[in-house]
This record gives sequence, structure tokens and C-alpha cells, in this order.
Amino acid sequence: MKRRAFLGSGLAAGALFASNAGGRAEEPAPRATGCLGLIVERASGSVLLIDNVRRAALGRIEGLGDLSHATAVFSPCERYSYVFGRDGGLTRIDLLESRIDKRVLQSGNSIGGAISDDGRLVAVANYTPGGVNVFDADTLATVASVPALGADGKASKTVGIVALPGRRFIYSLYDAGEIWIADFGDGATPKLTKFGNVGRLPYDGNVTSDARHYLAGLFGEDGFAHIDLWVPDLKCERVGQGYFGGQQRLPVYKMPHLEGWGQSANDLLLPACGAHEVLAVDLQTMGLKKRIPTHGQPVFCVARPDGREVWVNFAHPLNDIVQIIDVPTLEVVHSFAPGPGVMHLEFTPRGNEIWISARDADKVVVMDVRRREQIAEIAARKPSGILFASRAHRLGG
Repeated sequence: MKRRAFLGSGLAAGALFASNAGGRAEEPAPRATGCLGLIVERASGSVLLIDNVRRAALGRIEGLGDLSHATAVFSPCERYSYVFGRDGGLTRIDLLESRIDKRVLQSGNSIGGAISDDGRLVAVANYTPGGVNVFDADTLATVASVPALGADGKASKTVGIVALPGRRFIYSLYDAGEIWIADFGDGATPKLTKFGNVGRLPYDGNVTSDARHYLAGLFGEDGFAHIDLWVPDLKCERVGQGYFGGQQRLPVYKMPHLEGWGQSANDLLLPACGAHEVLAVDLQTMGLKKRIPTHGQPVFCVARPDGREVWVNFAHPLNDIVQIIDVPTLEVVHSFAPGPGVMHLEFTPRGNEIWISARDADKVVVMDVRRREQIAEIAARKPSGILFASRAHRLGG
């Protein structure tokens, strides 16, 4: 392994390489992967490699292209991360060596991706030219290209892609108003299951932690498209319809993200689109349980790992505040200002801490969840997404 320079939090290469008395670099000490993660630096095409136990940045990895809407997934062994850039770049990062391992430009504009349940396939959802490209997770060689042609024969943007058990991916077609399942269980040629007329402009989607309920938010109407993936005869139904209740939709300055919804037992807390509300949905009946008034238009609703609380950030211009919703009462119980331009929130695996990116302050704030107090701060260049390697073990990644 070559010696590499490391930046951030005053750490140098010695964080990974020990030197003996004679100055000769020795092999690095063994490193655990469970504490590692990435902070996306959206303006500079770089990511920070971080250790969430030491609350420290270990190094900066450059050259990842346009990260203005970047997210990432992790290999089952937690060694590799796959970063999906807005410029169509798919980058495999070696977390142990803090470097780019492989990189391909697979489209003109992409919006996210997922890794199969066996960790062997990485799928990328594309805006331009649309469709889903699937790659071998080890080599990034192309396995399949699945065009997204709606019932009208026109190409559609693809969004809301997540993995399902059995080497399957489910995603939404924004322009066509459809939801597809691509099943790679029998090889490189997928079996496609298509659901049409799911609603106008599905803009994002996610699956519950038991891989049962897939929901897609609808930008063209107030409601959600829902598929129960456990029943024998799959069908798509509308849920939460008419949640505006006749009120006029507010201008949307930043699209809410269903990938960050809050799931707790039988409740699902979803960001409303165009309203200062979080919507509580009963997962047993799929009925709207409560509309929770909030500080602004919610972007991410992130559940604490035990499900007791959901922490929420908001769109511009009210994006300096985070609010906490108590799930048993479905009430906002605390508000605080961690910094301007809050972009993302990520709990540590057992929920004792939460990391919050404050883009306009060039920092990530680490908070003690129980005391609701800041305990650390990490400098970062216009940080957005915070992604821990523990995500490798979540269904839907």
C-alpha cells in the first residue's frame, strides 16, 4: 500500500501509517470498518472519510465530479462505498486505503443508486438519458442497461431507486408516471414488472425497513403511490390523497426526500411536498393519521434507530433549524439551530449521536442525542450528505 497524505482535523498520514525508530514506514495497523463513513463536499467534488467513534475526519478524497446531489451505498463488507454523482459519475471508493478505486461516467445526469442484497450489482437511476444502468460491483463493468420508456414510448427520468430482496430493484419513472421492478435473480437480463398510471410525476421513493411497502411521492398531486410487496398479486394504489385539504400548495424550493423518511413501529413520517407539515401514515391501514405542523417545508425526516423520535430539517429559506418530533404523541417537542443551511442528518448506528451538516457554515455538528447538546464539530467544504458504513446492512440500500 502506498503512503498517502491525509487532510482534515489536523490528522496526517501517521493516522494510518506508523513509523519505527529508523523512520521507515510500516504497514498500517488493522482498521475496523464499522466506524467509517463519508461526508459529501458538494461544491468541490470531494468527500471526507470520517471515523464516527473518534468523531474525526481521516482524509479527503478528491476527483469525484459533480456532487451537488450525491448519495452513496456500501458493500456488505463495509470496505467499499459507491458514490453516485449528479454528472453521471459512479465512483467506487476504498475506505481502508482512502482513495478512488474505480470510476466510470455512466450517463449524462444521474440521481441516485442502490446495491443488490447480495452486494454484487450496483444500479444507477438516470435523468439523462433516463433508465437504469447496472454494473458489476467489483469491476464496474456494465451488466445491463434498462431504458425507461413509458407507455407512450417516450424516455423518462428515473428516480427513487432502492434494492429489494432477491437481486431486484424498484424505481419510479418521473415523466411517465410509472413504477417498475427489475428482477436480476436469473442473470443479466432482468424480468420487468411495470405498474402504470401510478400518479403524476413521482419524484422520489423508498421502501420500509422490512422491504414490504414501497412509496413514491407525487409532485403532480397531493398523495403517494404505494405498492405492498408482500401480497401475491402486486398492484399500485394511491394513499394519503388530498392531504392539502383544499389549501394552496406553497412554492417548493427544495424537493423533499423520501429516502430520509422516519419509520417507527407502525408509523411512517413523511415530508409533505409544498406544505409546512410532516405527514404521519399508519402502516397497517395506510391511512393518514395526522398532519404535523412544522417550522418549514421538511426535506429529510430521519428516525432515531430506536424509533422514538424523528428529526427533521427544512428547505430554504428556513433551513437553519432542526425540529424533533416525539413519535408517541406525534408532536414537535424541540427546535434548535445547529447552523445555516442544514442539508442532512445521520444517526450513529445505535442512535446515541447525530451528525448534522451545516453547508453554509462549512461544518458538520455532532450532537449527543439524549442531552441534545453539541459535543464535536468537523470542518468540511460545503457539506451535504453524511453516510455511515453501517448503511451496508440496511434493506433497500
